[in-house]
Amino acid sequence: MAEVLALVEARLTTALGEPDARAAVTFLGTDRIEVLRFTDGDQGVVRYATLGMSASPMSDPTAALADPVKGPRAELVLTVRAGRADTDKALRPLAVLAASPQVEGVVVAPGASLDVGEALWPGAPFTSVLVAEPGGLVEDLDLDEPLDPVRFLPLLPMTQNEAAWKRVHGAAALQEKWLNRGTDLRDPLRRSVPLD
Repeated sequence: MAEVLALVEARLTTALGEPDARAAVTFLGTDRIEVLRFTDGDQGVVRYATLGMSASPMSDPTAALADPVKGPRAELVLTVRAGRADTDKALRPLAVLAASPQVEGVVVAPGASLDVGEALWPGAPFTSVLVAEPGGLVEDLDLDEPLDPVRFLPLLPMTQNEAAWKRVHGAAALQEKWLNRGTDLRDPLRRSVPLD
């Protein structure tokens, strides 16, 4: 486990630079989850990445026994514009989402919705996120066989209306709406995209 997390942190550092802050959260009955903050002054964004979710593979909640070796592994990455909101308060909600495979037995995959039941940060119009496709910002990390690679899954904050619309029409349709409207998904204060 420690070896996997050391490789994951090295991959994050290679892709995003040195973290300028980190926080750790431990939930009852789960492994410790860290959230690392990376500030990219050139692009004016802050990125938050979980560290600890990939220590164990995610297992199918219907399986009788969880496989301790095989199964998908992932970490979560959230990117927001710097200085527009107190997004550092997102550390605990991100840790909650990263712990959900251990706590709730869910497999986090692209297209999924994750909801924390409260604002992601103070004043945020978002309580949930859409899990996007990996491979853009941070490349997958291959591990020695028989371990599955670690995928770095981007999180796209959704308003309640967007989350409800996505449940009916699907993740691809919502992403198409965002694209067609030129939605700045990194804006921590953005409004819901028109869904008519």
